[in-house]
Amino acid sequence: MTELRRRAELFAGAESEGRFGGPATGDERRMLADMLAAQRTTLEMKCSGLGPELALRAVEPSTLSLLGLVRHLADVERRWFRQVLAGEDAPALYSSPADPDGDFDGASAAPGVAEAAWQAWRDEVAFAERFVTGAPHLDVEGHDVWRGTVSLRWVLVHMIEEYARHNGHADLLRERIDGATGV
Repeated sequence: MTELRRRAELFAGAESEGRFGGPATGDERRMLADMLAAQRTTLEMKCSGLGPELALRAVEPSTLSLLGLVRHLADVERRWFRQVLAGEDAPALYSSPADPDGDFDGASAAPGVAEAAWQAWRDEVAFAERFVTGAPHLDVEGHDVWRGTVSLRWVLVHMIEEYARHNGHADLLRERIDGATGV
């Protein structure tokens, strides 16, 4: 007899172990950074083991796909950490004023598209992690045309929310692709 699994069980595998093992008390920066790292790892786990299937859409006519989420989150990381907090002139990688949904619409199963998106996402995450580690405090500020003045603290909380929301989308997309479920 096959043992039944609860839908919300953690994904099996080394990536899942310790994913939510960061501190629950203590240093605020470490807690926020660890929570964001856990959400980033969740996105990778939701997409692990997939190739061209990453570009499969949710339900037509939606353009939502796992690959689109990776591309979108690369742009989001870039926007908040490079543009807003670091003040760099770093245009979005996938979307533009002429193609505001380019992150999702341009996600295709063409050779190299997924690999390039993962590399871009990892590069943006690495930049963000270096920025957070090097910031003298969580009250470092940047200016955003949408929100006005924002602090590193607010950006970290916003990024946790952004990943948590999109990881919920990833749950549904992955289950549709191959039946995989889990937190």
